[in-house]
Amino acid sequence: MGEHASSTRQSTHRRRNVESFGRAVQFSEPGHAPIAAWEPKYRRSVVLSDLLATVVAVGATGLLFGAKGAASWHQLWVVLGVTTVALVLCSLWMNRAWSANALGQGADEFGRLGRGLFSAAVVLALGGLALESTNIRLWVFVAIPAIALFAFPMRYALRRLLHKSRREGRCLLPVLVAGSVETARDLIARTRSAPHLGWRIEAVCTFDGRGDNDDELAGVPVVGRLRDLAEHVRRGGYRVVAIASDPYWTPRRLQELAWNLEGSEAEMVVAPVLMEVAGPRLHVSGVLGMPLLRVSAPVFSGARRVVKEIVDRVGSALLLTVFSPLVLAISLLIVLDSRGSVFYRQQRVGKDGRSFTMVKFRTMIPNADKLRSGLANEGHGLLFKMRTDPRVTRVGAVLRRYSLDELPQLFNVLSGSMSLVGPRPPLPEESERYTKDVRRRLLVKPGMTGLWQVSGRSDLPWEESVRLDLRYVEDWSLTLDAVIMWKTVRAVVTGQGAY
Repeated sequence: MGEHASSTRQSTHRRRNVESFGRAVQFSEPGHAPIAAWEPKYRRSVVLSDLLATVVAVGATGLLFGAKGAASWHQLWVVLGVTTVALVLCSLWMNRAWSANALGQGADEFGRLGRGLFSAAVVLALGGLALESTNIRLWVFVAIPAIALFAFPMRYALRRLLHKSRREGRCLLPVLVAGSVETARDLIARTRSAPHLGWRIEAVCTFDGRGDNDDELAGVPVVGRLRDLAEHVRRGGYRVVAIASDPYWTPRRLQELAWNLEGSEAEMVVAPVLMEVAGPRLHVSGVLGMPLLRVSAPVFSGARRVVKEIVDRVGSALLLTVFSPLVLAISLLIVLDSRGSVFYRQQRVGKDGRSFTMVKFRTMIPNADKLRSGLANEGHGLLFKMRTDPRVTRVGAVLRRYSLDELPQLFNVLSGSMSLVGPRPPLPEESERYTKDVRRRLLVKPGMTGLWQVSGRSDLPWEESVRLDLRYVEDWSLTLDAVIMWKTVRAVVTGQGAY
């Protein structure tokens, strides 16, 4: 009777899967995962965007600079131009910049694109040295950077369109979660809070085939038991099988499941216990015939950190130069709006617990700190925030809305007490109440922006802001910094979570 009920639920659920995808899905054959029409189309769009960026950048380089110092326009355009295009495309392919697993989410997509362009530039430069060609410098130092200027924004624009579709319930992959009730519920909640990742959990398998209300778990149908998972996957045609923690999953059973899923075209994803460790710190290797997941220590020094220091100092100097007219204009508005100093100085805690003076534009009336005790805290955890703070001036409200009050922090970055990207700089009274795990935020320099800035800022719960900061500390990379800086522009323009 139980098996018949499970089969009936699975058949009904499969019909609903087909209806929910509509024309976006074609089933290749019984027992195979559905082929979503948007997947190959999106991949083709990415390839074509890279091709277009490469051709346009190389063509523009040839038209604007090519005639100078060239023995023949025909030689320069046909030989070097076409060679550059072919080399860039081959390098992107070899660096798996078009791999379906990397497209549409995470910093890895942009990392692969950057590595592909860098590899092409290196090969092109070495070829120029071997051939003793002086014309090659034009393509290495002008054409390749120009390709990056076109390719990265085009990739980002395509990703934004994909994420918009996913938030509207389209372009999602059907997922079956298999694990304990608690871990499955947690994975369902995480997936629903981040639809841009592209997962739609449509079924759950538990040890006994039961959920919160027998047939459901957090609103998702429970279609069967863990021991029958492979059969449910083949019958339901799911694209992803997410294995969540459960005592049932022994190494032998996971291996047998992987064998049983062969030929189903379903991707098997195992959620590790180290949920907050990802990116460059995870490495899979085989030792003595066993697959081992190696977790390397966080990198707080070395060549990459030197590069970050250089980027911070040079970047802050350039930004101060570019925004100097805006800084002067804001200073004048603050003076005309209310009495008091233009700048507001406050003690904050930086790397390794060392205190420093953080500089911001003044957005409140003088002696605002003394009036804080009589106000209601609308912030989360240790943070004090108010959506409508009576101490904020008229100009200050505008500055806070678009984070313009933080521009003077560029002086902190230039002096070395802060970084362009990093955890939020805490107040001394906040850091004194930090637990041992939260104090790991102080292992790196605080930043003007960070994961907290591009994920909601003041709207975030305290626990979520801590989790994001710790994730940055643990999984830091130069690519992640670049992605955060790019997203910061959108967060500042929209003013989301700023008050």
